[in-house]
Amino acid sequence: LPTPPGQLPYVPHVPPTALLGKVTATTFALERPCCVFDGHAAASDTVWLVVAFANASATFRNPRSRADVPPYKQLPTAHFYMTLETAAAAYSCSAPSPPILRVGDDTACRDQGRQDPCNGPLPSPGPYRVKFLLMGCHGPKAETRWSEPILLHRAVSPCTIDPAPTRRGSDVVVISSILASLGAVLATAVLGALGAKVWGFLCRQHLETDAFTRRSYRTHHIPPALPQPLPPGCGCSPPGLCHSA
Repeated sequence: LPTPPGQLPYVPHVPPTALLGKVTATTFALERPCCVFDGHAAASDTVWLVVAFANASATFRNPRSRADVPPYKQLPTAHFYMTLETAAAAYSCSAPSPPILRVGDDTACRDQGRQDPCNGPLPSPGPYRVKFLLMGCHGPKAETRWSEPILLHRAVSPCTIDPAPTRRGSDVVVISSILASLGAVLATAVLGALGAKVWGFLCRQHLETDAFTRRSYRTHHIPPALPQPLPPGCGCSPPGLCHSA
């Protein structure tokens, strides 16, 4: 019987720091297990990642050799597979390597008919559990613990998206009202300033025109009226003394 692999205390996990695309509808990121296999791995050993549905992880059995590794295409029926075969030296403390691994990142796996293990997109939200398995020439040598269940995001159907939400938070309504009031006050102030400038301009024009009129006005000399001859019969001053000739 093969020797049971050594149990390592390491627990795989999603990075706790903020990361773009850390968990999506078909992928998730894992923190790279640096320094975990030092002292257990030989130069020719490899490290695999086992991916299983959370409710099927207890039924997974470590393969005896590389030929027995469950491929990605059997996930819908076997409910687990192995992927990301990597030289154990890449996980040593001194190895310069990226800080994360991305599970489900190879979209070409869906169209490949090869038997090689593949890191294809995950078909459903899960949840999933993962563990790392160190394998040598004679089978498994060491393994980590299973991760906590990892749930992916659910894809939202475009039909369920409301293009015009009818409800908005009270904070949004208050902010909108304040902005509208400020806009009205600003518009009133601008119009008032503009009206004052126009009124001042018109007043100055009126004053200049009135002064010009007063400076240019000339009165005409009107001679005194000459006495007009009296009509016949009205030449005498005392009334009653005049008589016709």
